[in-house]
Amino acid sequence: MAEHKVTTNELAERLNSAIAEFTGSYGTCTERGVFRWLSGEIAWPHARQRIALERVTGHTPVQLGFQPRGHPTGPIPASPEEDPLYRRAFLTAATAAGASLAAPNAAGPRRLGSADVDRLNGKLAALVAMDDRYGGTLDLERHAAALARETLSLQQSGAASSRIRSELYAVAAAFATSAMWAAIDGRRLDVAQDHLNQAVTLSGLAGDSAVQFRVWGHASALYYQLGRHTDAMAASEVSRATAITRRDPLFASLALARLAVDHADSGDAKAALRTLDQAQEAFDRADQSLRRPAWMRFFDQAELDNLATFAYLSLGQWVEAEHRAHRCLTRLRPDLERNRALTHANLALAQLGQGDIEPAVATAQAVPAEMARQGRVRKILGDFTHRLNAMASDTREAHDWLDHRTAIA
Repeated sequence: MAEHKVTTNELAERLNSAIAEFTGSYGTCTERGVFRWLSGEIAWPHARQRIALERVTGHTPVQLGFQPRGHPTGPIPASPEEDPLYRRAFLTAATAAGASLAAPNAAGPRRLGSADVDRLNGKLAALVAMDDRYGGTLDLERHAAALARETLSLQQSGAASSRIRSELYAVAAAFATSAMWAAIDGRRLDVAQDHLNQAVTLSGLAGDSAVQFRVWGHASALYYQLGRHTDAMAASEVSRATAITRRDPLFASLALARLAVDHADSGDAKAALRTLDQAQEAFDRADQSLRRPAWMRFFDQAELDNLATFAYLSLGQWVEAEHRAHRCLTRLRPDLERNRALTHANLALAQLGQGDIEPAVATAQAVPAEMARQGRVRKILGDFTHRLNAMASDTREAHDWLDHRTAIA
């Protein structure tokens, strides 16, 4: 509380707003409840409150001093597959919609409305929060795909206006896109293509330019991972051409930053640097106070620097890549653990490119073990290993790195 300069009442309000983001309903935290946490009367908050505490403070409940029930000693698992408490909370958040959508109505089709859309958007916010923390796990991919199916089932079973129909298709497309992104992030590229096909169809039915922006932005990332660089560039251009980029400079900035990475990957340094400048200019024009989808919450100056790091690495401009990576790390939100791991891995590459072997290995070793096994992070660290072996395979640092990789494999 001292770090964030908030009172007990202000903390309760922030937590309730965070709960609303991933459940669709305003939380019930009170000032008295916060005092009971501070006094130790309540040693382990409810699951939703724990998730909200982590999102608001950037620290896990254990780091905040809470004592988990059933875990009197020892470390708390760091991934959802290993953490039964977070897993149970996530399953509750992600499948509660399914229970309500499947409820039969003997009197005939139920009238669907904005409350249904809001509830599903709450589930989408929960998925985004889990991706921010853990990255593209198989669990997250499956839940996102299941929620897309549930939303489409709701479409078929209820009556709705054309506006609500479009909004439900947009939510379904967002779930399919989240499933695609989880598969891309986890390097499950074949199944990512299937999610892309569904997302493209649903976003077309929705007619929502923000969702279409996201679909084609992630499609570009998929094609990049597949080595289809011409398709990646084309998908980035489609994302940039969506109507939302003309209405909101923040969307334009993200589209331009991704396009800069594509230009850099193709070896066009002039276009890459020009487009990065345009991305920064658009970001500086954006109104940060505007309400945007939960999945745009990640894009800030730190993420712009992260994308710039990728571009400079592709261009072999190691000094600027290191500079951007350091800037990203100093500004990165504490809950974006996957992005922090990616940036450390990229920073290690930038240092290695300058021949700074000892700091490069130290930086690579700073990536947490559970994140080092995550799809995209694992690939970057694999590239780091190959380059290190090519440069200095007989050095002590190279041997230390090999031992470290073996230990965390």
